Amino acid sequence: MRILVVEDEPGISNFLKQGLEEEAFAVDIEENGKKGLEMALSGSYDLLLLDWMLPGMSGIEITRQFRKEFPLTPIIFLTAKDTVDETVFGLQSGANDYIKKPFHFEELLVRIRVQLRGKSVEHEKFSLGPITLHTDKHQVFKGDQEILLTQKEFALLEYLIRNKGKVCRRTRIIESVWDIHFEYNTGVIDVFINSLRKKLGLHKEEDYIQTVRGVGYLAKEL
Repeated sequence: MRILVVEDEPGISNFLKQGLEEEAFAVDIEENGKKGLEMALSGSYDLLLLDWMLPGMSGIEITRQFRKEFPLTPIIFLTAKDTVDETVFGLQSGANDYIKKPFHFEELLVRIRVQLRGKSVEHEKFSLGPITLHTDKHQVFKGDQEILLTQKEFALLEYLIRNKGKVCRRTRIIESVWDIHFEYNTGVIDVFINSLRKKLGLHKEEDYIQTVRGVGYLAKEL
C-alpha cells in the first residue's frame, strides 16, 4: 500500500515516513500543496494524509480537486484545527477522517488501517484485455494460462493496470515500483517492459502495453 503525505512541517513528515515505512507502507512526502495535488492525481496512492494549512494550496482545496477524479480513495486530515465547525467543514469537503495535532502515531495507524480495511479485497482482481492479475494470490493469467512473473515484473504490471487508460510517466513508475525518489536511469523500465511483453506473448495486434515516446507507457484496452 502506498501513502502520500502532504505536510509542510519536516519534523512531522519525516516522523510519519519513518513510522509508516516500518509498518510496511510505501510513503511519498510533499510539502507544497500544488505539487501534492499533482502527485495525488497520478492515481498511485491508496490513501492521502493531508495537512490543512499548506503553502501553494490548502488541504481542503486538494481534497476538492482530488475528489473529482478519485471519489473513493481515503483522505485523512492532519491539523491543529479542532472546532466542531472546522471538523464538519473538513469532512464535508471530502475527507474520510480527521485527527488533531499533536497525535499519537498508534492512533493514526489504527485510523489508516480502518480506512484501508477491505481495500485489498476490493482490488484483488484487475484485467487488461485477456490478461487477469490477482493481487492477493500474486498470480497473472492470459486467458486460462498462468504467466510466471518476477516480483518486479508483477509490480510493474500491477501499476500499469491500476492506471489503465492513463499515461504512466517514467519517473512515476520508478518512484512507485522501484521506490526510488531521485534522478535515476529509467532505461531499466524498458528492460522490464520488454520482458513483460515476451512473457505475456503480446504482439502488434495485442498492443495492450503501449510506448508513449519520450514520456512513458500506457496500458490500454484495444
